[in-house]
Amino acid sequence: MKTSNKFFAELFGTFVLVFGGCGTALFGHVGFLGVAIAFGLTVVAMAYGIGHISGAHLNPAVSFGVWANGRMSFKEMLVYWGAQILGGIIAGALLLVVWKSADMGQTGVFAANGYGDAFLKACGGPNAGYMSVSAGGAFLIEALLTFVFLMVILGVTDSRHENGKFGGLAIGLTLTLIHLISIPLTNTSVNPARSLGVALFSNSPIKEWSACGQLWLFIVAPLVGACLAGLAYKCITGCCKKCEK
Repeated sequence: MKTSNKFFAELFGTFVLVFGGCGTALFGHVGFLGVAIAFGLTVVAMAYGIGHISGAHLNPAVSFGVWANGRMSFKEMLVYWGAQILGGIIAGALLLVVWKSADMGQTGVFAANGYGDAFLKACGGPNAGYMSVSAGGAFLIEALLTFVFLMVILGVTDSRHENGKFGGLAIGLTLTLIHLISIPLTNTSVNPARSLGVALFSNSPIKEWSACGQLWLFIVAPLVGACLAGLAYKCITGCCKKCEK
């Protein structure tokens, strides 16, 4: 498949992920469970829709983990990153257009990720279902859940997997679980493109908190977790090969 085909597939897929997942959070009135399901469904849809073109990474952390595992070149990873970041930003911009067209006023958190007391306040406090977690706690949860996500992705897309045709479903359900765990803590990132796409358009009335000010964590932590998963899966499968011999 041509690089250009993969680029546009990743751009479109990431756009759908951010627009569908964050759009549900902004306009759906379906609660945390509904948002978690929406993110999972977008991944399932894109896995079967464009997976044969680009693998449907939809996430710079996923591409980073796949690269760390040795399944793609560094140059190709950069192409994927460009497509994913652009897709996320386009989705965030169009969500802003919809927000403005509905005359909903200041964007506020705008489904952005965050942590700490100021973020909790910006989200509406404990009554809205959120909790205050420290920067260290947020980093740990984002890195750990990205690690889990990548281990599942690398496992179900392994050429030795006997039920690979169900991989998209397994990945989508895993992302749903991840959101159920961490939406109350960080609004769930595990995806730098998702975080960047809405953070740019967030405008919180809480002066102590800004989405862009905390964005670094939701870029670095998922990349760390993904890299560790890529290396860990390589180690595990390498050990398995040795044992088989």
